[in-house]
Amino acid sequence: MMSDSVKNLNTASAAAPVTIIRPPKGWIPINLRELWAYRELLYFFTWRDIKVRYKQTVLGFAWAILQPLLMMVVFTLFFGTLARLPSEGIPYPLFSYAALLPWTLFAEGISRSSNILVQDANLLQKVYFPRLLLPLSSILSPLVDFAIAFVVLLGLMLYFGYPPSVTMFWLPLFLLLELALALGVGLWLSAINVEYRDVRYVVPFLVQLWLFASPVVYGTTFVPDRFRVAYGLINPMVGIIDGFRWAILGTAPPGLPCFASVAIIIVVLISGAFYFRRREKAFADVV
Repeated sequence: MMSDSVKNLNTASAAAPVTIIRPPKGWIPINLRELWAYRELLYFFTWRDIKVRYKQTVLGFAWAILQPLLMMVVFTLFFGTLARLPSEGIPYPLFSYAALLPWTLFAEGISRSSNILVQDANLLQKVYFPRLLLPLSSILSPLVDFAIAFVVLLGLMLYFGYPPSVTMFWLPLFLLLELALALGVGLWLSAINVEYRDVRYVVPFLVQLWLFASPVVYGTTFVPDRFRVAYGLINPMVGIIDGFRWAILGTAPPGLPCFASVAIIIVVLISGAFYFRRREKAFADVV
């Protein structure tokens, strides 16, 4: 009787699938097949971030509207009315809000992703899953805020007499470029933050500095012509914000600064993926 039980147990153990986890090898920084296999977990992480952000809040999703809207009011008062910065012939509230929309999405993405590995340290130490899912979910979750705030933008466009045009069909392309940049920066910061916790103090300062270094309160035309390509190379958000304004408001089409920004975005994303992959095998031990 006992021997039959042991035999059945051995048979069941032999039939059970065994998964061997080894450090990644080769030159492919992102295993797309593995990410697709864990797509449901990506959805769970993204939805978890959304729920945690608005849990036990009084205004809930209204914060997605208030943040860029209040910043637009402040920028309009100080930079549009007092400083009289040029807005390329567009009403300054609409001009600044069209840039604050992508900027808020980018800032939220890198702020959340930079700390996500440390935040979920217990999860990293207990179970295996593609570590890339955590910063990726942190980049995707602010899209809900973006969609809500975009409705306000449509209202502002109709109020100021700027109805949507065919150029808005280009908006998904610039949105994809922005997500790629946010993911690249997020991979760098999250991997570094595992070992050096100073990153969480640096990121808020970096976001504030990057805001005023980007054409949010002013247009790219405010920068002298001879510096615009270098401006796009140094700050890849230049091409994204210019692309958003062109797609939404019909401003001047993106030129060489935009193409320079796209080149930098590709470099940041690929280098961030390689660095993240190189460091991820030590995350569970160091975090």
